[in-house]
Amino acid sequence: MEFDSVLDCVGATPLVRLRRCFPGRDVLAKLEMLNPCGSMKDRPARYIVEQGLREGTLVPGMRLVESTSGNLGIALAVAARTHGLSFTAVVDPNTSTTNLRLLELFGADVDMVTEPDDAGGYLHTRVRRARAHAQADPGVVWINQYANQRNWRAYYESVGAEILSAVSGPIDCLVAPVSTTGSLQGTARRLREVHPAMRVVAVDAVGSVIFGAEPGTRRIPGFGASRVPEILNAAEVDEVLHVGDAASTTGCRRLVRTEGVLGGGSSGAVISALDRLLPRLPESARVVALLPDRGERYLDTVYDDAWAEQVLRDDVGSDLAEAP
Repeated sequence: MEFDSVLDCVGATPLVRLRRCFPGRDVLAKLEMLNPCGSMKDRPARYIVEQGLREGTLVPGMRLVESTSGNLGIALAVAARTHGLSFTAVVDPNTSTTNLRLLELFGADVDMVTEPDDAGGYLHTRVRRARAHAQADPGVVWINQYANQRNWRAYYESVGAEILSAVSGPIDCLVAPVSTTGSLQGTARRLREVHPAMRVVAVDAVGSVIFGAEPGTRRIPGFGASRVPEILNAAEVDEVLHVGDAASTTGCRRLVRTEGVLGGGSSGAVISALDRLLPRLPESARVVALLPDRGERYLDTVYDDAWAEQVLRDDVGSDLAEAP
């Protein structure tokens, strides 16, 4: 098959049954790390840009801006360059050197904030900077992924439809990590059109405030948030499982050891959450899990032994901490 651009290769990621990781259970993992730019964020980046161009709210020569720690920024940089747009990624000192280099290679302008916000992180500072870029220049468009309805719609139109096409029979449960909540909600809305009784389980980070938990330090980027997304409808989520950094790291290493799948930090969180969830589900339950990104961008964190050991020491006493 021939394609006109790498953006045309976004989607159609495989569903893989995790037989070795969860023997005797029917767990299908959507391997979103196999999107061309390395994550499920390829989907909203492509959808938001191409819908804007079709409707005329974006025209070649304009500039996009977004607060991002990596995956969406990388995908937006590629989408922008492909369609004759410019892109500014607003990042912070916690952004990994790997992601900074990738943003530069794909043509993004990088604007780093250095002032922490009232929550002790940088997200609110980044959002204010991104908004300021757009307010200062009518030729700049702020993506605003936490409030952009096209965020969840991208997953509704793509991931949800792909899963329905690939899976015969019932889907009893959808499990996915959250940051903006777009991927979980968009996928769930499409699947529930056919499987209305399906249970929706959000996997959130310990220290994330999305579902009303206490804020805290989080080490894994792109997982959890220090703000509640405007697009969130919490009534559509049946259960929230909070997973800490140590357990996420454990899950990543278990996934690569058992299945040969090198997933990012939030994928490991899903694996650890499934360990807690599956014993409460009927043995016949079919579970679909979203695994968002690839692990190469985490080689200096979750796959680094010294980093993992430090996280485990910091999390001693937590019921979510396990040896990596």
